[in-house]
Amino acid sequence: MHPGIHAATTPSKIAYRMAGSGITVTYAELEARANACAHLFRDLGLKRGDSIALIVENHPRFFELCWAALRSGLYYTAISTRLTAGEAAYIVNDSGSKALISTKYMADVATKVAAQCPGLATRLMLDGTADGFQSYETAVADKPKEPIPDPSEGADMLYSSGTTGRPKGVRVPLPEEPYGTPGKLFMLNAALYAPNADTVYLSPAPLYHAAPLRFSLTMMRFGATVIVMEHFDPEEYLALIEKHRVTHTQVVPTMFVRLLKLDPGTRAKYDVSSLKCAIHAAAPCPIPVKEQMIEWWGPVINEYYAGTEGNGFCAITSAEWLGHKGSVGRAMMGVPHIVDDEGNEQPPYEAGTIYFSDGPVFEYHNDPDKTASSRNDKGWSTLGDIGYLDAEGYLYLTDRKANMIISGGVNIYPQEAENLLITHPKVADVAVFGVPDADWGEAVKAVVQPADMRDAGPALEAELIAFCRAHLSAIKCPRSVDFEAELPRHPTGKLYKRLLKDRYWQGEKRRIA
Repeated sequence: MHPGIHAATTPSKIAYRMAGSGITVTYAELEARANACAHLFRDLGLKRGDSIALIVENHPRFFELCWAALRSGLYYTAISTRLTAGEAAYIVNDSGSKALISTKYMADVATKVAAQCPGLATRLMLDGTADGFQSYETAVADKPKEPIPDPSEGADMLYSSGTTGRPKGVRVPLPEEPYGTPGKLFMLNAALYAPNADTVYLSPAPLYHAAPLRFSLTMMRFGATVIVMEHFDPEEYLALIEKHRVTHTQVVPTMFVRLLKLDPGTRAKYDVSSLKCAIHAAAPCPIPVKEQMIEWWGPVINEYYAGTEGNGFCAITSAEWLGHKGSVGRAMMGVPHIVDDEGNEQPPYEAGTIYFSDGPVFEYHNDPDKTASSRNDKGWSTLGDIGYLDAEGYLYLTDRKANMIISGGVNIYPQEAENLLITHPKVADVAVFGVPDADWGEAVKAVVQPADMRDAGPALEAELIAFCRAHLSAIKCPRSVDFEAELPRHPTGKLYKRLLKDRYWQGEKRRIA
């Protein structure tokens, strides 16, 4: 399953549409462009197992680069456009990329990256050129539009966000099956979400992130039409669902929150009845938020739990979730185990580190120590998340181990307080973490982005602390609240909590968790 199949059967069908510009690309156009790019890769000397890097925003030619790499047996690393040049250069060098492709829009960063990456043999740029870069459009202009003679499946090699230290490249073995052979993600999508050639899939997040990228490409394997938002805006998102009769979409919980914070009249303006499947993941979703979304959209919301590493996969439908509120589902790939700090497997309802056995194998590229630290003595692997299983095998997330607060010898996971505080009508965003405390070691701190910054102050601080204590044990609640106009959150929804914590731990000799 690949675009060439659909180019042969439905050549004029739209493979994807850019939401903002309205640019469309048919399956015939996508196939021809990806083939030309694959020929370019071969002419550049790139062979199966080699690596390339992309520093490309949500761009009309993003997908042709990915499909060209996938049919050429290459590893391709899509790099966040929000990284500094030094951070991006580290990834290019660490990945062993031989070619870098970027855009005129990203030229300032791209040129600085290229200057720090002596291993690059090729530098190509879309929409124009910059010092040291050749025009991508010129390079592919005379290349054949037919398939290369030696196609084979490639793979992405994506990097973790690196909010605690250097990012890690997740490398999996290249598939040995012929190009187009359905993989695990294709089969999971078919079983769980039932996409087909009539599917209209809306992708509202940056394509360099694992879930938006992998879901979009997988939908194209089914012959669906993908709608790509250049940037997420909650009202525009609803308008796109109505305009294009969107059937499938994939979001993160912070997008749910922003949608629910819209004025009720604004929400009611848009018809979302075409939705058959709204998939969410990436972070625990507060129970009240998901309850409101199911009430609004109906039982079309599906959640999954997985990581870029792909070592396990859990899933849950709306109907299941209503009977197991807070769960991220049961395992569809890999076998989950809950393990305490001594390595003992925990019984149901007892929290510990989540491990998976019998799942796909991965390694952290060029980092055998990190790879080893993700395994236990049984060979099970973990992403560092904390949770528990119920008696029926449903998994519940508590938090990440790195976020744990130790206050007075008690372990506190801040996700619970965050999930509660985000439901307060005066809160637009929130982060809860530990700060130094002379008596307790750490104290629970909340940093809040108010819905209206004019509300920031002692009165709102007291109101939020009281709100928290009315619903949670006092030890889990913030002792103090600070206010920020905007929290450092990635477009994919990931909160850069470390950037906030650093401010409070400056000068401390203790290591920040």
